[in-house]
Amino acid sequence: MRPILAGVETEYGLSVAGRGAADQVEDAQALVRSYPGERLSLWDYKHESPRNDLRGFKLDHLAVDPVDGEFDRGRVHGPAHEVRSDQILPNGARFYNDHGHPEYSTPEAWSLRELALHDLAGQQVVLAAARAYAQKEDLEVRVYKNNTDHHGASYGTHESYLVPREIGFDRLFAAVTPVLVARQILTGAGKVGAETGAACAYQISQRADFFVEPANAETLYRRPIFNTRDEPHADPARWIRLHMISCDANRMASNTARRVGLVKLALALEEIGEAPPWKLKDPVSSFKEVSRDEAYRFEIPLASGSWTTAYEILESIFSASERFLDLDPELVEMIAECRLLMELLATDFPRFSRSVDWAAKRRMLETFLGELGTDWRDPALLSYDLEYHNIDPDEGLFDALVLMGEVDPNPEPAEWQPRLARVYEPTRAWARGLAASRFGDHLVAACWRSLTFKLDGQTVEVDLPPDARYPEELADADNVGTFVQRLRELQ
Repeated sequence: MRPILAGVETEYGLSVAGRGAADQVEDAQALVRSYPGERLSLWDYKHESPRNDLRGFKLDHLAVDPVDGEFDRGRVHGPAHEVRSDQILPNGARFYNDHGHPEYSTPEAWSLRELALHDLAGQQVVLAAARAYAQKEDLEVRVYKNNTDHHGASYGTHESYLVPREIGFDRLFAAVTPVLVARQILTGAGKVGAETGAACAYQISQRADFFVEPANAETLYRRPIFNTRDEPHADPARWIRLHMISCDANRMASNTARRVGLVKLALALEEIGEAPPWKLKDPVSSFKEVSRDEAYRFEIPLASGSWTTAYEILESIFSASERFLDLDPELVEMIAECRLLMELLATDFPRFSRSVDWAAKRRMLETFLGELGTDWRDPALLSYDLEYHNIDPDEGLFDALVLMGEVDPNPEPAEWQPRLARVYEPTRAWARGLAASRFGDHLVAACWRSLTFKLDGQTVEVDLPPDARYPEELADADNVGTFVQRLRELQ
């Protein structure tokens, strides 16, 4: 199968003692600017087009959550680039303020494991910035890798996939949407209660409550399961950047890799015309119902009038992948892991919970229920839920579960820490990181798509092809002119 370049963007929840929701934009901006590591502030926005839609039109404007609008009423935040406070890191990542949330966008990666390691490294970037901000302002600052404040506000974890333009919206929507609905059983982060619709004790997905349409280009309001934003970050005649917003933020690195791998399989199958033809009756309702199904049957109505299950959808993807795709060892291993987890979900929940965030959190909360002699309506559970996502290892309950041996540990720092400084795959992120760390004095601007240098008194923009394999010789360039020339040879 064709390798698929992917990236993960995570918005973090932010709590600053003595500050409220109305201060969130300023707090996130200050936190990002407090990052103590090496960085450059010269992000280029000219190739960004968030109002373009994959279906062939352009929105007049993007919707704003009216609750957020109330918090912002009468407040002046300054120019957009100042508010975002974009930072380019030595590994080619982007760190910025997104609507009042610190957001880390990983370097692009070919490998699932590499992407998960970059996501862990990003978690440390955010934690380091939070600690520096707390020390500087003498404030208590906590950061949460989750997707809801449990008061009706949701913030996103997004995924990006490089897809050939000729596949188009209709085929992508048909192939990927069933997987987005089904994969939450193996990748959800879990949540106490509900913030919309009927009450429930516990559900699988943190984001399920907030989806209202099958597909649109919005991300802040009227959120869709399938996002149609057409912002390719590459040559728009050749590429689509499939921008998915319907996943949960994961504390377990294996869950991050798994959720990306499942979408990659669906994309690879559709590219050769072999994606299983599931047509859901109502993707929005099914997403919510799967999230809330405490019997774990995960039944999903189909447009034909019959029904299927999340298990059957996932198994159809696995079977088709084994039949039609030339799978690399990483994806072969992922399929085997997913099949085992689906079996354990039905037969051995304690073992299942070691490897899936929503189940690990549920078992932890059930322990608290027993110790406190209370039930799921106890508001104290919301605090325990939130602290599962606290990324400070001295405070977070996920890290406590790791220390207790209750869940599978993430890779050790020796594995992800080097990703703070560089990229270990030949992606364009490697080139971006080299430019930032080696030739920052000559760099005028940078973005996902290109690098702009000041060279011999001229401004030179060099495209970064997303599908190129960047040669090791790039690192041997001893001056910016040689570096630019070697990049041009990839065009």
